[in-house]
Amino acid sequence: MIRQPELGYTSPDVQRLRRLLGRRSSRSEGSCFVVEGRTLIAEAIVAGWSIEGQYVAAGADPVDDPHRAPVRALAPGVAERVSDLDSPSGLFAVVVDRPAGPTALADASFVVVADRVGEPGNLGTIIRSAEAAGVDAVVVTPGTVDPTGPKVVRASAGALFRVPIVRTGLADVAAAGLRVIGTSSHRGVPHTDADWTGRIAVVAGNEAAGMDDGAPVNDWVRIVHRGRAESLNVAMAATVLCFEAARHRGP
Repeated sequence: MIRQPELGYTSPDVQRLRRLLGRRSSRSEGSCFVVEGRTLIAEAIVAGWSIEGQYVAAGADPVDDPHRAPVRALAPGVAERVSDLDSPSGLFAVVVDRPAGPTALADASFVVVADRVGEPGNLGTIIRSAEAAGVDAVVVTPGTVDPTGPKVVRASAGALFRVPIVRTGLADVAAAGLRVIGTSSHRGVPHTDADWTGRIAVVAGNEAAGMDDGAPVNDWVRIVHRGRAESLNVAMAATVLCFEAARHRGP
């Protein structure tokens, strides 16, 4: 039986939804973020994330939640004002954030680092590809776009809920004993010849600037190009490297 909304929304509820969707500071201060759409909300619930509440527009049904978080009905037109999508789903959930701490790196053997990645779609795709390749964790360094922003959440296609996200710097990655592998368009060994064994952290740098020359890097790799393109999009490059590393590392 479809669960019906139990409560009506209030103006502060809607204001909070809009703040959580639009402001990184609100998500950080509240330790929560908004997920929109049935599929992503279901992914969060199945992965064991805590749902603070669901907000449902007319014609939409809430996702089944075994913990029975409150469900509130939205008045006509509210979903359109809250969502940043052209065609809102009419279904929102406030999800309690649970970032992994640097200690999550202690036992990790295969990590991907997004270092100052600025585009939400790129970060979401990196998280999605990394999780698909079997990484133990994804690190986002200071200066990287917020992994709980709505565009990142959508681009991750649910992977955000299935792989630990560690918010820390490259120095902590190196201190955890991981071999830091920097990626570059112009230096390092070809990625097909690189050493992908042992405990590694593959770093994807900023879209425009790449990685800092002074970054604590043990080895550099590059993707060999046959065409005239100077470099690949950072998310595409990270995907290629994730699966090349996974291929060498085996099941």
